[in-house]
Amino acid sequence: MTSDALMNNYGQRGLSLVKGEGAWVWDDQGKRYLDALAGIAVCGLGHAHPAVTAAIHDQSSTLVHCSNLYNIPAQEELAEALKAASGMSNMFFGNSGAEANEAAIKLARLHGHAKNIDIPTIIVMENSFHGRTLATLTATGNRKVHAGFEPLVRGFARAPFDDIEAIQTIAANNQSIVAVMVEPIQGEGGIRIPADDYLKQLRTLCDANDWLLILDEIQTANGRTGSFFHYQQHGIYPDVVTIAKGLGNGMPIGACLARGPASELMKPGNHGSTFGGNPVACAAAVATLTTIEQDKLCERAATLGASLLEQFTLALTDCDIVKDVRGRGLMMGIELTLPCADLVGQAADAGLLINVTADNVIRLLPPLTFSDAQAEQLVQILVPLIKAFSAEG
Repeated sequence: MTSDALMNNYGQRGLSLVKGEGAWVWDDQGKRYLDALAGIAVCGLGHAHPAVTAAIHDQSSTLVHCSNLYNIPAQEELAEALKAASGMSNMFFGNSGAEANEAAIKLARLHGHAKNIDIPTIIVMENSFHGRTLATLTATGNRKVHAGFEPLVRGFARAPFDDIEAIQTIAANNQSIVAVMVEPIQGEGGIRIPADDYLKQLRTLCDANDWLLILDEIQTANGRTGSFFHYQQHGIYPDVVTIAKGLGNGMPIGACLARGPASELMKPGNHGSTFGGNPVACAAAVATLTTIEQDKLCERAATLGASLLEQFTLALTDCDIVKDVRGRGLMMGIELTLPCADLVGQAADAGLLINVTADNVIRLLPPLTFSDAQAEQLVQILVPLIKAFSAEG
């Protein structure tokens, strides 16, 4: 049972997880589960990874917190590592993806006001998800997220995802556009993957109009889709990119990276965070990045993801409720023709942790360290559950 001392924003939660190791977690009753969700793309190295554990221990034994009034060596080390991995120029550290996206939105507004635009407007996408602060929930393209929090924040225009012509139409009728903000793959929206040339077309459109291209890679970065950042698969650079989730392998950290003119917009006093970029979170993130590179986990995600997609596609070919199986790397979705939230509990009963998003999409985000045997076990547990669900439906 969930304690009544907690606000009810998460509802009743059936499991109490108390221990994790690699791709496995245990509840307070001692039952073991194969974690195919990784804390919603957070624990990319799995649970209790030795390198991250050691980094947290070593840093917390010397300095846990330091104000951003002072230089923080671990923060600078992480910034240099991310700069090298991304090709971006500089960055701001916060505590979450929502905070990273708030910083990106503020950059877009600074860009607009520098052009004497009174209401700088960002084009965002339907079915997107960018966070739950007032600005980021407004940017989110889901009415359920907006409900009850009106009035929403001004300065956003909404377009269908993967529709360049719709963006061009908005731009023709709104001279206040300053940026396009988009997830390379929509995660909460149902693992929606756009056309192969979508990001390149957005880059071209932003260049032609002096807009910022802001990529929300909160869920797609950190090796999740087969490259450290997803945009690296498309031969472009964004002006701004946000990252969080798997960056600290469980420690709360997010970052907003910028390049070109966008990297020069922030001035002292424009933005800040008490805990953002703290020594412990940054040390964990450095260990995470180092491990991803040393263990070639981007390549592992690409290879294992392709294998899993093939296995699920073959196993579910004749299942009449399966509409699509799709993904990039270890970010996968199995779309059904009917709502399937009940599968989450059924999978947990069978010792498997999954998630359902957009009502009818089974979302799989296993650790990048998933073994071949664990991948096979995932398929062996989940496929019969889906087929049985089909029979029930």
